[in-house]
Amino acid sequence: MRDLILHHYPMSPYAELVRRALGMKGLAWRSVLIPNVAPKPDLTPLTGGYRKTPVLQIGADIYCDTAIIIEAIEALHPSPTLFPAPLGRAGVLLALQAGGATFSQAVGSAMAPFIDRLGSDFVEDRRKLFGMDPDRMAKLAPHLLAQFRAWLAHIDDALADGRAFIGGDAPGYADCAIAMNVWFQGNFGLLEARLAPFTHVAAWYGRVDALGRGTPTDMAGADALDIALAAAPVIAADLAPDSGFALDQPVTVRTEDPGADVVSGRLLRCTDRAISILRDDPRVGTVAVHFPRIGQILAPAA
Repeated sequence: MRDLILHHYPMSPYAELVRRALGMKGLAWRSVLIPNVAPKPDLTPLTGGYRKTPVLQIGADIYCDTAIIIEAIEALHPSPTLFPAPLGRAGVLLALQAGGATFSQAVGSAMAPFIDRLGSDFVEDRRKLFGMDPDRMAKLAPHLLAQFRAWLAHIDDALADGRAFIGGDAPGYADCAIAMNVWFQGNFGLLEARLAPFTHVAAWYGRVDALGRGTPTDMAGADALDIALAAAPVIAADLAPDSGFALDQPVTVRTEDPGADVVSGRLLRCTDRAISILRDDPRVGTVAVHFPRIGQILAPAA
């Protein structure tokens, strides 16, 4: 089965990025809702411990991180492309920027006034994973908002020439990534206020929003696990000659987040763009877990 199965929760900004990409392509997809904090019992058998959101499942191939998820969607459904000309693959660079410092500024400035409403479980989970400190966030909130507004001002300047989307006439990955930071403001009732000074951004956001989020169908987590168990990974071995690793070598992968969980497996792919490992779990059999190269720490297993 080659259905796109997205493991996500509604308020996740990175999941929103992927949902918008699915909308741009007009795709049907399966929706598995997962908790927004650990533990995630219907996700761990697939990922081996990676617990960030979202995760894309295609049979027994498990894609962790939006960067590799976008590549998987594009490979399986290349038209319409998420990398339209003239921006093309340069859209990846804009997405990296939107998901970097600007993401922290967008999310931090939106959450800071409402941190006491998010629940102690959420705050403690993010403290362990990211080192989130509510007191520090509250003190930094004015600066974070100033930085986010400055970013919106530059986006507004870029759109002032009349282009419909960030890269020109057609929407793409860059629009999805930038839109997630704007969209997140709406989770706290801040969208209208944030966009009021930036009329070009507001008009652009309306165009992006009109593209929708594809056609989701709810799926139970247990059913997704059954699909993985009945499938086999579809991935060829690919090892860069200067990677310093060997095929089938036991390795670990973890994100750069201070509290990230380690995923263990046998190395199948290591290039400048991606990492893939094979791992076995009694609930799902053999699965291939895929990561982008950027943002991951690959090491020999101890």
